[in-house]
Amino acid sequence: MTSPHPRPDIAPEFIPRHIAVVMDGNGRWAQQRGLKRTEGHKRGEAVLMDCVDACIELGGVEWLSAYAFSTENWRRSADEVRFLMGFSRDVLRNRRNELHAKNVRIRWAGRRPRLWRSVIRELEAAEELTRHNTGLTLVMCVNYGGRAEIVDGVRTLIDAASNGQVRPGDITEETLSQWLYQPDMPDVDLFLRPSGEQRTSNFLLWQSAYAEMVYQEKLWPDFTQQDLFDAVLEYAKRDRRFGGAIEHNA
Repeated sequence: MTSPHPRPDIAPEFIPRHIAVVMDGNGRWAQQRGLKRTEGHKRGEAVLMDCVDACIELGGVEWLSAYAFSTENWRRSADEVRFLMGFSRDVLRNRRNELHAKNVRIRWAGRRPRLWRSVIRELEAAEELTRHNTGLTLVMCVNYGGRAEIVDGVRTLIDAASNGQVRPGDITEETLSQWLYQPDMPDVDLFLRPSGEQRTSNFLLWQSAYAEMVYQEKLWPDFTQQDLFDAVLEYAKRDRRFGGAIEHNA
């Protein structure tokens, strides 16, 4: 798909390697239009595909992580949860060939417990189909929570230590990273959240320690490729010091 929005002229070194996006505002978008909340989620699917195309067009974006269903979303109404589970399953089934044709590698990050088996099957089928692809990696974060990921990583690391695979004194940040859901996932460079909310909502907490946060007012179903380009332009202007300081000459 050719983007209707011109690619911004950004030097390759200022393109974020990993973009994380919170797809927020689907329900509010639908309610503002007198529609069922589920209609907002349907619109959000097309927006995510547009963002995939925009990342490919930018070049240099290697990972796009999308917050599709959080561990806290189980608190929503039974009807909405049922819809989201079925919708996630059907989107993966209907879109995986399209993404495969674009050389996109699909990954899943999240917990198995409570997640519908049919959704897990589609996630694993999409991973298997695209595992040799070398283009953009799209991480579908389904039944995902940042704290849950850290807890699960610590649990498996403790098991490894108790079995003698790891010595407790050798555990470092890098060691723990290897026990998270996607060990080869790079740190998030650009954390993007539309909808006007300004919080992480428990998304990729470990990986976003030094991410540049860009908040936008637009609800996710109204989000466009130009909005993603604008966020990348904002990112390119940031001075990323990672806790260091700039030396100013007298």
